[in-house]
Amino acid sequence: MVSGLNIPIDRTSPVPLYYQVVQGIEAAIHSGVLEPGSKLDNEIELAAQLKLSRPTMRKAMDDLVRSGLLVRKRGVGTQVVSRQVRRPLELSSLFDDLVRDGSKPHTEVLNFAHIEAPQAVAEQLGLASGAMVYHFGRLRTAGRKPLALMENWVRDDLTELTQSELEKHGLYQLLRSAGVNFSLAHQRIGATIANGYQAEQLETEPGSALVTMERTAVDDLGRSIETGRHVYRADSYSFELTLVQR
Repeated sequence: MVSGLNIPIDRTSPVPLYYQVVQGIEAAIHSGVLEPGSKLDNEIELAAQLKLSRPTMRKAMDDLVRSGLLVRKRGVGTQVVSRQVRRPLELSSLFDDLVRDGSKPHTEVLNFAHIEAPQAVAEQLGLASGAMVYHFGRLRTAGRKPLALMENWVRDDLTELTQSELEKHGLYQLLRSAGVNFSLAHQRIGATIANGYQAEQLETEPGSALVTMERTAVDDLGRSIETGRHVYRADSYSFELTLVQR
């Protein structure tokens, strides 16, 4: 819990009092004084510390929540929003992106099986009916914070996959080590709200916003290698892309 915020309040300034609070907290966040995940005192206590009215403090906090710097959580209070993982739209894996960003990803394999491909998956991967695939679900965390739930199906004629290897390495890292050269991917990005299971795994509230991604990756021989459905916490994750004039 962060107490005693050192925010100078100038009552002679033309800048509204609530906005002076906004500027002070913004500066503390950007300078690192308030780290991601830091919990703040409640509005009554903050107002008393800064000798401001509660409506003034509430207006400041509402502004910071709307701007995405703070988040209110039931039963927890007000926290500084953790830094988002910004993922460029390119043919890479979340594991690769987190390592490149300086994070230390951790993977928990929630389920793992070697099964006959469901018909829809067989069609997506261009496999004959009855072909076998690896099917697994994983929870990816970064900085001990749950970030993504990932479900994947991978053709089994490339390399042997094991649960232990998937807990240690990224999927694309394992496939590249087996000689797979990825060429392109068909990807769809969307949004949804968390159901009870997703909320529990991602440590968020049911109904919270999630980013969704569906992808089928293809290698340089034209083979569909894997297909997956992933969901990400929207408060911690975003995609970045560059648009060009055609």
